[in-house]
Amino acid sequence: MTPSTEERDALFKTFGRAFFKQDLDLMYQVVAEDFTWTVQDGEDVRVLDSREKIQAFFAERRGKSENVRFEDVVFNHAPEATFMTYRMTGTEVATGERFAKVGVERYTFRDGKLTEKDVYSRPATP
Repeated sequence: MTPSTEERDALFKTFGRAFFKQDLDLMYQVVAEDFTWTVQDGEDVRVLDSREKIQAFFAERRGKSENVRFEDVVFNHAPEATFMTYRMTGTEVATGERFAKVGVERYTFRDGKLTEKDVYSRPATP
């Protein structure tokens, strides 16, 4: 069952809160047990397909960036997926350099839960 727009909005509200708090117990209330998150990491595409891999990814990333903000966030609900577009800004802790990226994330659903999060991003142009 693909959730309605209202149900998707509720899923994303909980998912976003869990994501920013790195709260996997809360996250797994709204994602399927076989949830898969793919993200480009340098030259590699990382496939985070278990709770343990997501937890390790959060730990690996913790402290590398600060003052991270998502701006211009728009959810576009299609029949079988939702696409989120955004602009992300922050500061690299090691260098003190500011960064900005733009991106799109593709989410899919099964049985009223999130099943996939595919992240595509690149540096924003000035």
